[in-house]
Amino acid sequence: MERTSIVGLGSHIGKTVSISGWVDVRRDHGKLVFLDIRDRSGKVQCVCLPNHAEAVTIAQTLRPEWVVQIEGVVNERPEKMRTEDANGNIELEVTKIVLLAEAQELPFEKDTQVNLDTYLDYLPLTLRSERARAIFKVQAEITNAYRGFLGLEGFTEFQAPKLIGDDAEGGANVFSVPYFNDKVAHLGTSPQFYKQIMVGALERVFSVGNVYRAEKHSTTRHLNEYTSLDIEMGFIKDHHDIMEVETRLMHALVNQLKMNCEQEFKLLGATLPTAPEKFPVLKLREALELIYKETGRDNRSEPDLEPEDERWLSEWALREKGSDFLFITHYPVAKRPMYTFEDPEDPGYTRSFDLLLRGVEITTGGQRRHDYQNLIDGIKSKGLDPEKFSYYLQAFKYGMPPHGGWGMGLERLTQKMLGLANVKEATLFPRDINRIDQLLSTNAADIVK
Repeated sequence: MERTSIVGLGSHIGKTVSISGWVDVRRDHGKLVFLDIRDRSGKVQCVCLPNHAEAVTIAQTLRPEWVVQIEGVVNERPEKMRTEDANGNIELEVTKIVLLAEAQELPFEKDTQVNLDTYLDYLPLTLRSERARAIFKVQAEITNAYRGFLGLEGFTEFQAPKLIGDDAEGGANVFSVPYFNDKVAHLGTSPQFYKQIMVGALERVFSVGNVYRAEKHSTTRHLNEYTSLDIEMGFIKDHHDIMEVETRLMHALVNQLKMNCEQEFKLLGATLPTAPEKFPVLKLREALELIYKETGRDNRSEPDLEPEDERWLSEWALREKGSDFLFITHYPVAKRPMYTFEDPEDPGYTRSFDLLLRGVEITTGGQRRHDYQNLIDGIKSKGLDPEKFSYYLQAFKYGMPPHGGWGMGLERLTQKMLGLANVKEATLFPRDINRIDQLLSTNAADIVK
């Protein structure tokens, strides 16, 4: 008999079907055994009746996470026993159970709330919880919406290399890897150079891929490996063109999540961000002046926002402008990378921006230097050697239009969309200063005992 997905059982009332999945819960009631069985599509209650003695006998041995194949008849539940859950109006009357795989005794109940380290130590198990599955279904929907929107906007996806010769930001916080012929390669901190090169070939490009930062952070918002959502687009007037595309992207994301992830948001107790037609915009100096005026905290000489500033500004934007999103523009030339375009109408400051969402920066972007000599000047201004970037510079030597783009962390975006306390909750297999799967200070044998 062909397997039927659990989500589709409602269209088979009165018919005999075969389902396969995991035992979520077993409940014994006298001579009856009830099983909640789940597969990728959902859950259904199964009931084993005394007239199928062999099925009852097998059912009485089952434990959570055992894998089974079940045959039975789809019946409507009595009116008073129906629930609001999916498949809450039906149950499967079991006629046959085939055991496909046993599971060892669980270290804790699967949906029990545990501390973050325990959750991550047992990730192959805890990912099976309803909460974790909901988070990563939402994350998958974000990437689907991202790709779909940019495809309609004329962007072409490309895959940037992860092994590079030099750090895209010209910084020191990179992971180094021994390479052939006694050379040293690095894990890419960004697809920046490659997406700019691709503007010269395809004009509008985007990528979805992992990047690596060897920064010794231990915070609720930082990772050492994350998925970067990047775009680069040519023939722009200035950074406002990029911000306008990102605003429409965020509207598309929110709308698609509202349409396709209602149950996941409900389960997680999350609310979608408030996204007005136009997001409020402040220059960095205006933002710091506003903070000083309203709170007395004087960071007006700082070249960037502190986490406390980002939180305050986000609260202000929601309260005063009705927006969970806020653009901050015009960071100092000294603060931004070598390729960032200086605003000729505001010397010393760049045509760059960050997008804040619910207290955290989720995007860094802006216009890039597109003139060959101007870019070389930018490289030198950071104390770097243009010769080390000769491969990248070829794109500009042979003609590049005014262009710009952004980089955005998928995990941090997921975290803020869902209101999660820690970005690691929105990361399938987190890598940070303390962990690569297991805690670096922990003996893996302790976990598998």
